[in-house]
Amino acid sequence: MDLVSLTIDGVQVQVPAGTTVLEAARLAPSACNSQPYHFYVAVDGTARAVGAATQSLGMNKFAGDCPAFIVVAEQPYNRSAAVGAKLKDQDYRAADIGLAVSQLVYRAHELGLSTCILGWFDEKTLQALLNTNARVRLIIAIGYARADDALRTKKRKSLEELVTWL
Repeated sequence: MDLVSLTIDGVQVQVPAGTTVLEAARLAPSACNSQPYHFYVAVDGTARAVGAATQSLGMNKFAGDCPAFIVVAEQPYNRSAAVGAKLKDQDYRAADIGLAVSQLVYRAHELGLSTCILGWFDEKTLQALLNTNARVRLIIAIGYARADDALRTKKRKSLEELVTWL
C-alpha cells in the first residue's frame, strides 16, 4: 500500500494514498459532477498570512497559531450544471462546496485532526495572496488542537425546530 507523508504541527503523519482530506473532498458529490471549487493549501508563512486575513473585530483569535489552512474558492460550473442552474433558478455551487468541505472535515476528524470552518475573512487580501479573482467562500483551519484547548459546547436547534414531518 502506498503511503502519503504529511507534516502537521511538526508531527509526521502517514496515511494511505487516496485517503487524505483533499481526496475525501475530491470525491464529494456535486451538481453534474462539476466540482465548482478550487482548494488552496496554505502552510508556513502563507498560513500565517491567511490566518491574519481571518482576524478582525476580535474574530478567530486562534487563527494566528494555526499551522495550516485550506482556502476554498468558487469556480464556474461545467456546461450541464450551468444549464441546470439557469433552468431551475438555483445556484448549486454553495451546496457543492458545503458537501466537499463536510467530507474533508469528517476525514480530518478520522485522522485525528481538528478543524474549524471559517466564514469571516478579508476576501480581497486572500485573493491577492492566492493570486486569484475567484470568490473565496470558506476557509478551513486544520491542525492538532492544543491539549489545553477544550472544544466549546455547540448551541444547536432542537429537531423540533428543524424538522417538519408531513
